[in-house]
Amino acid sequence: MKFFFFAVLLFSTASLFAAAPLEGVFSQVSRTTTSQEDRQNAFLEAREKVITAAAKYEGTPYLYGGMTSRGMDCSGFIGLSFKDALGVVLPRSASGIYTWTERIPRDKAQPGDLLFFKTDNSGRITHVGLYLGNGYFIHSASAGLRTGVIYSNLSESYWSRTFAGAGRAFPEAAPGFQPVLASNNAPASAPAQTISGPSASSWGGANPGQPPAANTSASSTGTGRLLVGAAFAPTWIGFLKGGDLFRGFTSQLCLVAETYTFGSRMLFGLELRPEYDHALGVFRLPITFSWGPSEKIMIFAGPVFSFGDASIATEDGVRYYSGGTSWLGAIGVTAAPFIFNTSAGNFAPYFEAAWQYYFSDNDTKNLNADFSAGFRFSTGIKWTMQVK
Repeated sequence: MKFFFFAVLLFSTASLFAAAPLEGVFSQVSRTTTSQEDRQNAFLEAREKVITAAAKYEGTPYLYGGMTSRGMDCSGFIGLSFKDALGVVLPRSASGIYTWTERIPRDKAQPGDLLFFKTDNSGRITHVGLYLGNGYFIHSASAGLRTGVIYSNLSESYWSRTFAGAGRAFPEAAPGFQPVLASNNAPASAPAQTISGPSASSWGGANPGQPPAANTSASSTGTGRLLVGAAFAPTWIGFLKGGDLFRGFTSQLCLVAETYTFGSRMLFGLELRPEYDHALGVFRLPITFSWGPSEKIMIFAGPVFSFGDASIATEDGVRYYSGGTSWLGAIGVTAAPFIFNTSAGNFAPYFEAAWQYYFSDNDTKNLNADFSAGFRFSTGIKWTMQVK
């Protein structure tokens, strides 16, 4: 008899975790006093509560690691919505939430279910959003024309390409479920409208099925975004014997355009780079063009205007150089191992290696000095902010 009761208990416990994670919230309620219809209505209400809780955060800035109204990342947004609505604590990462949910086919997703994406080359789940119906979802985006908590659609090229799967936290709702979004932050100016499929009536848009332009995101539509930024970095002497390690400084004012025109994400930049080179005794003004797949790695090249007589003091005397002003006076690479996303913009420590066009005017050879005249290495910090 003890074995029988233990088996029943084990089977009941296993069945809770085999279904939607939150199906077990009624395990403490006697099934003799709670009808199937009551339980279903409770879960429908729970879906609506989560959607309403999520909608009130529309426009909240993106903040990596954030989980407050001052800023939140994608999993923080989903976790806070569930916590506000139901008091439920979800796993903290997008991949953790994906593991926690019951996996369902994309065409079975209902309002209140979760959508998951793989937005990089790691092969892991890196992004999560709350499904609203008709392909629409709300999420906290880290990149795009508009970042933070916004509305997007699975039909948009970026999200269609990176979609990885759907997950369910609640038991399946009845067909035709249409939750009510009772929030002042509803899309357009239509609070308390059904969102099972945003349409002209529910979104306030002119075309059925299309949200207002203010709610579209560049990262989801593939149109890109525009960034401005500034950087400052000291430069270092690595190959000259004696003297100070500090060589000078390089700075940067940049305008960067993000685009998905060629299928994958690309960044194109234009930089003005005032530099002072104490080792050569010159002031340089490179104007460079840059390209890269992300902010973490960028290649740059462009013309340079050099002011002053370039020379390097060595143990054998002063060596002189020409050619600082050139149409291809600088070429190099910038690398930022990690980026801090804040409400005031993105901050990234970076290092940069560049070749600057100087050639020796001397009869004798000094490989260390000549290489140092042409090679620049710097480490600093860069700030960027989205403007469009």
